[in-house]
Amino acid sequence: MKTKKMILSGLFIAIGLILPTIFHTLSLPGSTFSPMHLPVMLGGFLLGPVYGAAIGFMTPVLCSVLTGMPPLMPTMPMMAFELLAYGFVTGLLFTKTKKIYVSLITAIICGRLCSVVAAFILSITFAPQITPIPYVISGVVNGLPGIAIQLILIPILVKFFATNKETARVLGTN
Repeated sequence: MKTKKMILSGLFIAIGLILPTIFHTLSLPGSTFSPMHLPVMLGGFLLGPVYGAAIGFMTPVLCSVLTGMPPLMPTMPMMAFELLAYGFVTGLLFTKTKKIYVSLITAIICGRLCSVVAAFILSITFAPQITPIPYVISGVVNGLPGIAIQLILIPILVKFFATNKETARVLGTN
């Protein structure tokens, strides 16, 4: 089971690298649609909190190193902790409650709060130009289309993967 989850984690990370690249290639604003968030949240829902957190942290770090997006400073550290929270919280709450929307909305809120904390830490260490609260509020406002996509698409995909017998068998969720 661990091997399956590690392989699937790698797949979700790869998707998290490919989707933003496609968006940037098509000149679609990644900060508006948040394509990296989708595989992280799915990873949390389907693989649990530990793998979800790992996917969430590693995806923006690898994407930044390999593609330069998100920028190494100051965006990548904030995204790494935000996405870590997304993966962890979706996995933890869905494992405990089996309620998709409760898990998803709570994860979005927790992720943004982690982003505020990361922005604050960066503002007093490496990136004094950041004003944490306005920075994150701007990210939420600009990211509303992405949040809407997450609220529509993630529950559909989670239900599909949970009800599809072959997929559930591969994921070990049956």
